[in-house]
Amino acid sequence: MKQAIVARADLGMGEGKLAAQVAHASLMAFEDADRQAASEWKGSGQKKVVLQTNGESQLFELADKAEREGLPHAVVRDAGHTQLEPGTASALAVGPARDDLVDKVTGDLALY
Repeated sequence: MKQAIVARADLGMGEGKLAAQVAHASLMAFEDADRQAASEWKGSGQKKVVLQTNGESQLFELADKAEREGLPHAVVRDAGHTQLEPGTASALAVGPARDDLVDKVTGDLALY
């Protein structure tokens, strides 16, 4: 079981902003998971990997793929209080789900 969080490298977010967006995505997707997946992931150490993409279009393509695969997922849209414009799609979390299912969506991406 794992969760993959995909953050947009093209936005130039500072380290703190990146950490906040990744945390938002992780929690939002966890809340989208069914009870069994959430429990199994929590019990197995809550494995996460942070990956990168370079644009909004790829972020939404990945979200669409996660939706088609029936995986819990969430896109973060920033509130615009600090570094980003309001509504900017900054991150996507896929899972928690079995590693192989998450990899079907995010397996070709580089680590952040």
